Amino acid sequence: MENLQKMISEKSVVIFSKNSCCMSHTIKTLFFDFGVNPTIYELDEINRGKEVEKALAQLGCSPTVPVVFIGGQLVGGANQVMSLHLNRSLLPMLKRAGALWL
Repeated sequence: MENLQKMISEKSVVIFSKNSCCMSHTIKTLFFDFGVNPTIYELDEINRGKEVEKALAQLGCSPTVPVVFIGGQLVGGANQVMSLHLNRSLLPMLKRAGALWL
C-alpha cells in the first residue's frame, strides 16, 4: 500500500491500466486528446503488478483497471471519468491539479 501511495503521488495524473483492457485504452486516449501527459502503469507489464492490483482493490477500486488518480486523489474507473467529462467537471479538475494550462 505504501508503494501504491508513492506511485499515485508521482505526477498530477496517474492511470493504472492493462494493455488487454479496451476501457483502459479509451481512458488513456481521452487524457492524451486533452494534451495531458499522465503517468501510466500497465499492471500486466510491470513488476509487482499483481500486488498493485490487490492494493487498488483494497482501496475499493472495482474493476481494478482502469483506475485514475488526479492530484493524488482517487477519481475512479472509466464510468466515473466519463461522467466527469460529460458533466464538464474533468477539465477543471485537471487544471486544478496542474495537468492542463488552458
